[in-house]
Amino acid sequence: MALPRPHRFDVYIAVGGLLGGLLLVGIGLGTRPSSDPMTLFDGPWPVLVPLTVLAGCELLRRTAPRTALLTGTAAICADLVTQGNLATILMFTDVVYAAVLYGPLASARRIQWITGLLTVAGTLVPFAVWRVPEALLIGVVVGVVAYAPAATGWIVRNHRDAAEAARLRAEQTALLAEMDRTQAVTAERARMARELHDMVANHLSAIAIHSTAALSIDDPATSREALSVIRENSVDGLAEMRRLIGILRDGDREPSAVPTLEGLAALVDGARANGLEVTLDAGHHDAVPAPVELAAYRIVQESLTNALKHACPGRVSVSLVQRDGELTVAVSSPYGDRDGPRAPGSGAGLVGMRERAALLGGTFDAGPDGPHWTVRATLPLREGVPE
Repeated sequence: MALPRPHRFDVYIAVGGLLGGLLLVGIGLGTRPSSDPMTLFDGPWPVLVPLTVLAGCELLRRTAPRTALLTGTAAICADLVTQGNLATILMFTDVVYAAVLYGPLASARRIQWITGLLTVAGTLVPFAVWRVPEALLIGVVVGVVAYAPAATGWIVRNHRDAAEAARLRAEQTALLAEMDRTQAVTAERARMARELHDMVANHLSAIAIHSTAALSIDDPATSREALSVIRENSVDGLAEMRRLIGILRDGDREPSAVPTLEGLAALVDGARANGLEVTLDAGHHDAVPAPVELAAYRIVQESLTNALKHACPGRVSVSLVQRDGELTVAVSSPYGDRDGPRAPGSGAGLVGMRERAALLGGTFDAGPDGPHWTVRATLPLREGVPE
């Protein structure tokens, strides 16, 4: 199995440590004299073996820290029976530091415990055996060489992990903010699409149907009546369009002329002027929250628009019933094959009505019911529901 490629900085450390150790060997500077009882192999040549091994361990300090530490421990033990080299000791401390910093978390914890126990043992055992104060220096040396770099690596690792966690939290916060912004933009675009469709489709459908009738029937009276309806719907459509532009320009500030349930009578009168036979049964209802009121108005408006475009000749009935904390809106129109001009439909009307009911936590259903097409929406009457 091929060893991983060392990091460039690790190569610099290894080369620098090896050259520094060779320089110390060349000038004859060791950590112990040849007369020391621990020096079993005197002379400069035995010192080169642990020095070279630890230089190789430095190459693995980042890519294989546990292998580097185990090999380096054996090399530093071998260095104890030679005259020693300061560069070898410094490289071993760096290997311990790197093993804690770059190694697995479990290994980093174990290295701290082991080096701490070795430091305590190196302090107490020699003092207990020799009973001289100088024996305490052995524990100091073990602590400086082993425990101090391990503790330093643990501190640096904690700071690095904390910084990484903070960076990840910042990225997650930014991602959530971007998702919220995207959802808000999408919701606002959908709301504007519903408003545009509901406000303009009714008038444009009437214009399309009456202009088709005027073109297909060669009768001056019919053409004049159709043009009158076309002009009236054009003016009303422009007014609605100005209101929508006001919403877009003023942001969240809603213009004062928001449709209410009190305006259903005028809406029905407009549908009658466009040629529909409409009956309205608004019944008695208490105060209704503004979002529910606007949704009910738009559902009735779009239902009348669909009846104008697709319904057969006959009576269209509109009813509103408030009961058990809910407002039920129902619009029924004749269903079947229709003679005469039709206005094209995109299907966005039903989608918009269903969305309005869903946003308020209500239900919506539309479909044939015998000879009639029935639109029914149930809207809960609770305050604070966003439109």
